[in-house]
Amino acid sequence: MKKQLYLLLLLLSTAVFAQQKQVVTSIDTTKNKIGAEFKLSIKTTVDTSSKVIFPKLKNFGALEVIQSYPIDTVKMDGRYELIKKYGLTQFDSGRYVVPSIRIFINSKPFLTDSLLVEVANVQVDTLKQKMFDIKDIAPADNPIGDWWKYLLIIALIVGIGAFIYWFIKKRQEKKLQEEIYKTPIEKATTLLDTLEKKELWQKGEVKAYYSELTDIARNYIEEAIEIPAMESTTSELIQGLRAASVKKKMTLSQEIIENLERVLKQADLVKFAKSKPLDFEITEDRNKIQKAILTLDNSIPVEIPVEEDMLLNEAQRQKQIQIQLRKQRNKRIVTAVASVVFLLAATTTFFIVTKGFDYVKDNIIGHPTKELLEGEWVKSEYGNPGIIIETPKVLKRVDLTKTLPKNGMALIKEMQSFAYGSVLDRFYVMVSTLKFKAETQIDLAKSMDGALQSLEAQGAQNMIVKQEDFETNEGVKGLKAYGTFSQIDSDNKTTAKMYYEAILFTQEGGLQQILIFHEEGDKYGNEISERVLNAVELKQASK
Repeated sequence: MKKQLYLLLLLLSTAVFAQQKQVVTSIDTTKNKIGAEFKLSIKTTVDTSSKVIFPKLKNFGALEVIQSYPIDTVKMDGRYELIKKYGLTQFDSGRYVVPSIRIFINSKPFLTDSLLVEVANVQVDTLKQKMFDIKDIAPADNPIGDWWKYLLIIALIVGIGAFIYWFIKKRQEKKLQEEIYKTPIEKATTLLDTLEKKELWQKGEVKAYYSELTDIARNYIEEAIEIPAMESTTSELIQGLRAASVKKKMTLSQEIIENLERVLKQADLVKFAKSKPLDFEITEDRNKIQKAILTLDNSIPVEIPVEEDMLLNEAQRQKQIQIQLRKQRNKRIVTAVASVVFLLAATTTFFIVTKGFDYVKDNIIGHPTKELLEGEWVKSEYGNPGIIIETPKVLKRVDLTKTLPKNGMALIKEMQSFAYGSVLDRFYVMVSTLKFKAETQIDLAKSMDGALQSLEAQGAQNMIVKQEDFETNEGVKGLKAYGTFSQIDSDNKTTAKMYYEAILFTQEGGLQQILIFHEEGDKYGNEISERVLNAVELKQASK
């Protein structure tokens, strides 16, 4: 009956399928010291015409292959018995699983049995070893003391972003104003009014005032009379204006041209010779420019277009204005979005510099196990014999009875299993309880071996096993196994290193099991496991 019970415990979490006995696996010892050799033997008996391929591996799970021995061949009654041996070792103490490997016989794969071995520490005589004094505590760097540097960096980044946004916005507004003027004279008169509202010369900015004043006049002459006024000197501009007035048959008086020339020369003196005109002279110069522009506009011969052309031009102008307005609106939207993205990036950079990337990843991007840890936990009782446990989420019932053999089910009175997630998730909690029909003495160590081999059968590879006694807050004792394994998701083709903790308790007529695993190095997963296991309460099996 004990043999059937151990088989049942081996298949507690999932079914372990029987394998063909054409390949026999054995090992010279299951316990050894660190660095010592485990000699693994794989034996098969085949026909003389069969082709057998043994794998060439550097590692068997967490065990390193230090020697691959030649194949021993023994002829027996017209058949060959082939024996392949591997020398394995490990330089860290603990319990390890030698995983199943594939042997090909006539291109057909056969799996070897997995084995559990233990590597023990080597006793060290510390009395004969040279001792050294304990070093003083080294002061840790304090990044908080340099907080003003990080504040200065973030302020500089935000300032640059704000300046870029302001500059782009101003340019867009200026360009939009220029594009929606109907005529050059409307643009010139509007800009003159805007210049007066700025009150530049009243504030002492005479040079800036004269620069804008003459630019308005030059822009008008270039757009309306079509001569290169912006690139010309004052003399070249006046000479070109006289020639254009003759060519275009403009009725310009000598006084208007001379007044314009005086203002332009006055502006040259202000800009290049630092001349300072009196207030009334500045006002007169502004009036002369305005009068010159209005006179020039009135003197330009105007061709009266036919009514249809006028309507067409107006429609095209309105359409062009709408297109430009739409473009400007889109640019504003892009600028606003870019500014928001820039500020977010700057803020993220600041926190990365001051708090570290893990802080940003966990608190801004999000971390699944952190959300579980900080969520609302649920305390409930599962199974019979009951396990009272507190978990981040409610465990859902799962059916494992279908995976057990029929002869094993005959020994079971009741079996209940509950889990959160699956064995392919990065976080998994499972609680399972088992009650037998007859009272049976249960060996927890062998039961744990069966549970771990069952986990390996579900895809765990390179498993490292360490064991210790476990005791609940109420003083109930059990057995704890912990370590790491490689989790392989064949569908997504991903591999992760997981840390697991498995605990078994036995009662009269009952067995209770808790399994938790999460990604190695996940500090939130560690906190969840510690909180779950510290609050475990057990109940006696009901009859």
